[in-house]
Amino acid sequence: MTQADLNDSAPQDSFISHLIELRTRLLKAVAAVLAVFVVLFIYPGASHIYDFLAQPMLASLPSGTRMIATGVITPFMVPIKVTMMAAFVIALPVVLYQAWAFVAPGLYKHEKRLALPLIMSSTLLFLLGMAFCYFVVFRTVFHFIATFAPQSITPAPDIEAYLSFVMTMFIAFGVTFEVPVVVILLVKTGLVTVAKLKSVRGYVIVGAFIIAAVVTPPDVMSQFMLALPLCLLFELGIIVASLITKKPSPIPDDEAANEITPSDS
Repeated sequence: MTQADLNDSAPQDSFISHLIELRTRLLKAVAAVLAVFVVLFIYPGASHIYDFLAQPMLASLPSGTRMIATGVITPFMVPIKVTMMAAFVIALPVVLYQAWAFVAPGLYKHEKRLALPLIMSSTLLFLLGMAFCYFVVFRTVFHFIATFAPQSITPAPDIEAYLSFVMTMFIAFGVTFEVPVVVILLVKTGLVTVAKLKSVRGYVIVGAFIIAAVVTPPDVMSQFMLALPLCLLFELGIIVASLITKKPSPIPDDEAANEITPSDS
């Protein structure tokens, strides 16, 4: 084989090695989620996990009212889906680490140092977003909606429709709470400046309410409870990014070498 043939095959070998690396990282991430799923399925069990998820809705229903299942296999499949969702959330640090490990070889050393803070902060903020949605938003919104229900109607939500609603809201609030991380990364990588982010603050506020109107149910309460944290977290990201960019940079070696000490004069 000639040198030209070797040069032609090098990009192909590199591409295949990247595909193998991607497959390995995906398998590890899926294995972590499945391992957590098996543990949760055994204890505390899929039914108990769904009962915990349904508590905010059940608390807003009239006394003695339960949720319904219209499908034949819905009572089995919905708790399984909820358990899988819980397994993914618990295994999220492993999933994020595998994603970072795949892209890390192409990054500089100072960019690799962001790995641990990025994974920890992203996971914590996503979980905080879900917790805020479960403990604050659900209880407030469900109670708000229940007050408008006519006395002649007995609400009995379907468990599959409730799961779809819950997953949409969890993802919306989880992603919303990632805004500070996104802002800091944009500034840290030099794609935007803090001054530029401050100048588009008005557009961000308008966009936050538009996103909230699209993602959340058509009631003012839930829309406001998504848009307000998004705006506040955007401001938090700007503050943290400003503190990071104000750190003094070290003196370059060539400048330090040109400095004249008193003993040399």
